Amino acid sequence: MSQIHVVTGAFGYSGRYIARRLLANGHEVRTLTNSLHKPDPFGGQVKAIPFNFDQPEKLVESLRGAQVLYNTYWVRFNHKDFGHETAVTNTLTLFNAAKEAGVERIIHVSITNPSLDSHLEYFSGKARLEQALIESGISYAILRPTVLFGKEDILINNIAWLLRKLPLFGVFGDGRYRLQPIYVDDLAQLAVEQGEHRDNVTIDAIGPETFTYRELAEQIGAIIGKKRPIISIPPSLGYALGWIVSKLVNDVLITRPEIKGLMSDLLYVDSPPAGRTRLTDWAKTNAASLGRHYASELARRRN
Repeated sequence: MSQIHVVTGAFGYSGRYIARRLLANGHEVRTLTNSLHKPDPFGGQVKAIPFNFDQPEKLVESLRGAQVLYNTYWVRFNHKDFGHETAVTNTLTLFNAAKEAGVERIIHVSITNPSLDSHLEYFSGKARLEQALIESGISYAILRPTVLFGKEDILINNIAWLLRKLPLFGVFGDGRYRLQPIYVDDLAQLAVEQGEHRDNVTIDAIGPETFTYRELAEQIGAIIGKKRPIISIPPSLGYALGWIVSKLVNDVLITRPEIKGLMSDLLYVDSPPAGRTRLTDWAKTNAASLGRHYASELARRRN
């Protein structure tokens, strides 16, 4: 039966894959977005509405009649134009509006190992939002991915880009901290499946392969035909080199909190995989294009 489902950021990355699957299932799809003027990949099938965080009554109306809200809204790092605390405040406003509008269920994209006690705002902010959603009384599914990969990906693409551009690749410290990347469409499938249920669940949305950061760089280099020496460097030097690259590409390649999160093994959990697509298989299929061009976080947000 056709229902109204609302997806945040359907013209962006993960939200686009979720919306595509919802349309294929015959649902009416709306998107809440800051990017009303982005190219519409759905040819007008998805109604685009501004977030209106500063006008909660309009936000409520945009959610009225919807059965399910899929929330992918977040920011990767603090910047002069956006920040984690603002993202938390806006998301709490979104949850409150969804409750007032009578939304039956929220599918919320979080992160592995969130903690209210974390000194990293990314992980403590995500923990605050999980707690607020659980206490809201709305039916929920919390999905906790580590790293997403796919055609529009930034992290995996830019690792490949660096491997193509540089004669060697540096990892922070020993590089033994782990990641469990999940294919973006596997996450979308999981989200849409959870949209059909009403039981409260929290799922570690990880892929079927686990890599150390060093192994990840080695595997990508081999797949794209750019095997490079992998060297260990102090985190402070790694950040400084990343800062230089950031200035050259007018972006933020890496932040200190992201380095700390990686090295603290926060992108690893001891759980069964929720996705089926192997990063190595996907990378082999896309080896010719992977890392050919730098993927800019700031350019994506400005657009």
